[in-house]
This record gives sequence, structure tokens and C-alpha cells, in this order.
Amino acid sequence: MRVFANLNELKAATGEHLGYTPWRRVTQDQVNLFADATGDHQWIHVDAERAARGPFGTTIAHGYLSLALLPSLMTELFRIEGLKMAVNYGLNKVRFPSPVPVGADIRAGAELLDLKNTPAGKLSSLRVTVEVRDQPRPACVAETLSLYIAD
Repeated sequence: MRVFANLNELKAATGEHLGYTPWRRVTQDQVNLFADATGDHQWIHVDAERAARGPFGTTIAHGYLSLALLPSLMTELFRIEGLKMAVNYGLNKVRFPSPVPVGADIRAGAELLDLKNTPAGKLSSLRVTVEVRDQPRPACVAETLSLYIAD
């Protein structure tokens, strides 16, 4: 995990790749809970028997589950000391180039694109890429926005 002493130190990392999170397994229980939370019970996500005969050969995670894991993954990637709070501010662009098979391991890497002043605090833009172990294409590529407010 990369630790920044303050927002000025983070700003100095603009344009840098910040590293990768540890690998974590995506489970059918996670997918089922996400399906219940969102009401998206499409068979490719929750019906293992039918999905085994489908285009992916197994159940796959929802694309939006990959996206929803980003805040948790980012806490494993870097930390900024001296923050009062950090708020998810939004997204500029999101793509899901390939599926995440249930049982696969994923990790995230991020590049700091920008950190700029706003009246509310400092607004970061990160390009986050979620990789699937042994898959050539990423599962999710998102430009995330976070608002940081210092103590």
C-alpha cells in the first residue's frame, strides 16, 4: 500500500501509476448478494446450471459489481494521511471489456490523472483498471472522481 503524507504529496504523483491491490476472489455468494441488492437476477449471474451451458461456461459477476468493489479496492491501494474525509464524487467513463467468472481472482491498479482544487476540497481523477488473473483484457476500466477534504 502506498501512503501519502498529505494532499500535496498526492498531487506530486500526478501521472504516476500508484500500484496494484492484492488479488481477491469473486464468489458466487457475493454475486448473489449483489443480485438481491439490485434486483438483477439474470441467469448468467445466478443460475450456475444454465450458465454452465451459456456463452461464458460459468456464472459471471455483474459489471456493476466490479464497479461497486472499487471503493473497497482503493482502500487497499493507497492512503492519504491527514484527511477529514473522502467522498466518492462520480465517474467520467466506465467500460467492462471482459467478464469476471465466478471464482476468478481480481485486482485493481490505478493511475492518478489529476488532482485539482475546488471550493469543496481537492478533486482527484483516477483511471482504475480491474484485472482478472490470467485474462488478457481487463474486466473494468473506470475514471473515478473522489473529493478529498483535509483536516
